[in-house]
Amino acid sequence: MRITRLSVFQVDLPLREGSYNWSEGKSVQIFDSTVVRLTTDEGIEGFGEVCPLGPVYLPSYAAGVRVGIEEIAPALLGQDPRRIDVVNRAMDAALKGHPYVKSGIDVACWDILGRTCGLPVSELLGGRAGPDFVLYRAISQQSPEEMASKVSQYRDEGYRRFQLKVGADVQTDIERIRAVAAELEPGDILVADANTGWLPHEALRVARAVRDIEVYIEQPCLSYEECLGVRRLIDHPFILDESVDSTNTLVRAHGDRAADVVNLKISKLGGLTRARQARDLCVSLGFGVTIEDTWGGDIATAAIAHLAHSTPPRNLFTSTDFNSYVTVRIADGAPVRLDGRMAAPEAPGLGVTPLMEMLGSPVFEAEA
Repeated sequence: MRITRLSVFQVDLPLREGSYNWSEGKSVQIFDSTVVRLTTDEGIEGFGEVCPLGPVYLPSYAAGVRVGIEEIAPALLGQDPRRIDVVNRAMDAALKGHPYVKSGIDVACWDILGRTCGLPVSELLGGRAGPDFVLYRAISQQSPEEMASKVSQYRDEGYRRFQLKVGADVQTDIERIRAVAAELEPGDILVADANTGWLPHEALRVARAVRDIEVYIEQPCLSYEECLGVRRLIDHPFILDESVDSTNTLVRAHGDRAADVVNLKISKLGGLTRARQARDLCVSLGFGVTIEDTWGGDIATAAIAHLAHSTPPRNLFTSTDFNSYVTVRIADGAPVRLDGRMAAPEAPGLGVTPLMEMLGSPVFEAEA
């Protein structure tokens, strides 16, 4: 089997709530997502999706996905997509770095491998663990009162884990945490996610002001070293997110006792292959993990679901259902939220059938 065609599609994903707001005034209203299709000489197709959270969240941006794929396309044509490590080495040889560019291709290869084997990707990633898995709901940054008012709405949708977007003015963030915490019920979990938005002294002020509240502090500062310094001076459980970009970082974080939970984003790590490696290392090291991505629609959500569903429940802190945040469906068979939980598709591969009328014509195509 070999790859004979690579097609790239662009699709806009508007948000149901109008906008998504996080630290330092950053905001997105419509996500620019890239879908990759690999076609083989045996007629089997595989799909992947990459959707950066705008151009100012991580060193990635939507147009860069597509330009980067054009750069590496010649190295992919003729490759056997089932030899996923070989494909990854070919991509790395053709383009140094830029893991997010390669993620959709890697996911599409897993889709093809699953379809060829007649197995869902979750089985190939370690085996389906339990009937489903738990989800969190991000609460977009607004006034303390508006954010607190969202808790009951999201709880009615089944969520019991809430990721509160902070990382702005210290006093307002303290008020946000207190207002949302006042709405929690027994069994709810609260995460205050600063998305690198605080300086170390600001993070310490916030943590000390909410010492009486059971809340996880997530990625308060920009660098790993700044986060580690804060971690060592506070009592709250601690999550690293933006700083986690490789297995080397995970080994270092374990040695430094820098976190209790780490967030693994598939596209930031370069696809399911390296995200699985990171996940398995986290399990061995005893970290809790959140399995997610930067954003995406039905195809990205399916990839997330397969990795999350094959993660030991004891280690899976939570995961996400990004396709429920947006108004556009781009695939049939995608996983859907049910009472704050989700299950990976059971059909072979990713288990989704892209809606080609929604994807439109390719913006780039290469053929062998």
